[in-house]
Amino acid sequence: MILKAEGLRKLYGGFCALDGVSLAVGAGEFVSIIGPNGAGKSTLINILTGVTPPSAGTVRFKDRDVSGIGPVRLARLGMARSFQLVQIFPDLSVLETLQAAVVARLGRGTRLFASLSGDREVQEGALEVAELFGLGEKRHVPARQLPQGDKKLLDVASAFALRPEIILLDEPTSGVSTADKTAIMEIMVAAAKRIGIQAIIQVEHDMDIVFGYSDRIVALHQGRILADATPAEIRADQRVVDTVIGRRARVR
Repeated sequence: MILKAEGLRKLYGGFCALDGVSLAVGAGEFVSIIGPNGAGKSTLINILTGVTPPSAGTVRFKDRDVSGIGPVRLARLGMARSFQLVQIFPDLSVLETLQAAVVARLGRGTRLFASLSGDREVQEGALEVAELFGLGEKRHVPARQLPQGDKKLLDVASAFALRPEIILLDEPTSGVSTADKTAIMEIMVAAAKRIGIQAIIQVEHDMDIVFGYSDRIVALHQGRILADATPAEIRADQRVVDTVIGRRARVR
């Protein structure tokens, strides 16, 4: 297994956001995490990506305990999370946004803006990812001027520019049209294969996307895992359908 979490518990004062969550992700897997608001999805992603330390339990990445080490150190080990740099630096162009991610991957963050303009390795790495995500022709467009679908693509592309072994995506298709959602997913899956990403974990509310692309689905409810199974097994589990998915997905 590339990533393994055991007995994760997270307390915020007297509130238990996660209670004994364990999961493992192996090479070649696309795993979706689903659940209603407040189920613990964001807390789980924050712990897996080192943003938040667990109150109990461990996270192991490539057999190394990475609990709470922080996203920067974790990225250097080969695990990345979508940056959402579009929201952080809206005036950067598409290419500059991707260059910032490449600079981080190469460990040149102390001279970020000098690297953006004059480093051939940075330029080529950013251009390659831009082309993979269909953003090559828009490379000089400021991120804030992009359509919402392209903004989402750029968010995801920024994480891919780190060339991780495993990538975690938080709502990669939220806020875009149904047609754009499918396009984003198709581009993302193709880019993952091209770059050599070994596993993808996503938090996603759109059940068409979840069932259309996942190898496994982890359903959370009230901080605990309700089910961890294939899409077919999840659809057949009446408890999960009633608690997490809802009637609309059940009748499809």
